[in-house]
Amino acid sequence: MTAQGIPRIVIAGTHSGCGKTTVARGLMQSLRKRGLIVQPFKVGPDFIDPTYHSSITGRISHNLDPFMMGEDGVRETFLRACKGADIAIIEGVMGLFDGLDGTDDASTAHVMRILKAPAILVVDVRGMSRSAHALIGGFRSFDRTLDLRGIIFNRLGSSRHRTMIERNLTVPAYGWIPRDPCLTVESRHLGLKMAFELEEEPRSLDVVGSSCDMEGLLSVASSAPPLPPDIPQKRSPEAKVRIGIASDAAFCFYYQDNLDALHAAGADLVMFSPIRDPLPEADAYYFGGGYPELYAPALAASPCRSMLIGAAENGIPVYGECGGLLYLSEYLLLEGGEYPMAGILPARAEMTSQIQALGYSDGTFLGGPRMSVPGSQVRGHEFHYSTIDPERDARFCVRLTRGKGIVDGNDGLFCNETIGVYTHSYFSGRFVAAFVDAAARCRKS
Repeated sequence: MTAQGIPRIVIAGTHSGCGKTTVARGLMQSLRKRGLIVQPFKVGPDFIDPTYHSSITGRISHNLDPFMMGEDGVRETFLRACKGADIAIIEGVMGLFDGLDGTDDASTAHVMRILKAPAILVVDVRGMSRSAHALIGGFRSFDRTLDLRGIIFNRLGSSRHRTMIERNLTVPAYGWIPRDPCLTVESRHLGLKMAFELEEEPRSLDVVGSSCDMEGLLSVASSAPPLPPDIPQKRSPEAKVRIGIASDAAFCFYYQDNLDALHAAGADLVMFSPIRDPLPEADAYYFGGGYPELYAPALAASPCRSMLIGAAENGIPVYGECGGLLYLSEYLLLEGGEYPMAGILPARAEMTSQIQALGYSDGTFLGGPRMSVPGSQVRGHEFHYSTIDPERDARFCVRLTRGKGIVDGNDGLFCNETIGVYTHSYFSGRFVAAFVDAAARCRKS
């Protein structure tokens, strides 16, 4: 099976919360039990849903986001990730047509067109029966160019409920999933809990597979036309630098493509836990987003904190985004108290009860640290319940044309070779090269 000819199917939805993630997970599990190698994907900038995909399939789930990656980037990531797989399951984002600023851009429908992929629409029928068909009719007629093959009805109340819906059925139904509390995943302020935090009974998802026409869905996926072949990737050079990647329950939000790009540029990635581990020897460090507020006492007490201060003072490049930005600040204020953080950046961080930013970011680097190449693009996503109060003389190396950043559209608070941003960036090629080069220069000095 070649990557460009791989069977593929999009699990789309009418709106957020209709059950896309549950359905996608259940189908992935059912296909795995059939012995298929399943490659998962998530449309949009989500960090959490992919952890569920990966825990089920045993393969890293990749984000597909045309705003951050461009259409060519979506195709390249898809084809690269599908190598060695038997089928691709692509979970959509929000409602099928919900894109950037009320447009189609970066929507699930947009990704369907890029990948020439058929879709199944998940419809939550809780509280309705015949009206579901009016809803389905609207989705089908809104854009007839889309390959919308059929429906999976979710949260059925009873067999009578199904009969009432079937009476007016005009499109193929590939699933009738009953309402089941065991399929609900606990949420918190940034969305669902991460997959590694749950002790889920795997057979709870069996109800999805047993309630769906798996043969029919496989037939839909197999009908997807071949994609143009991808451009052969250059072989990764031998590792020339070591980059430490903070990776634990406090720092767990990373785009896999960013890590792949760093590795392809010659970086040996060393995973470590700032909660438990001392700082490993490396030429640069990358602290992603996550939940440092949930582990503030442990982070404050960890030997990693003081060791990182020393590394930064010696000019080793450090890059932190969102949760990483909080950790690089002087203190983190919570309802339960104030906790010392790394203290590298001249600012205090504070958690809030209200969301402070949500949406895409776009801007450019202004210069400053070596990895901040003037004019290079910064594009990504913001989502946080915190604020940063920088010192009056704080300096910023990122100016956003879209998004809030740290203050007044300024992002990229920096000191020496350390940068902290609120933007969860999808790394540009120029940034990757500059990051690895900054690490290499540090190694030589």
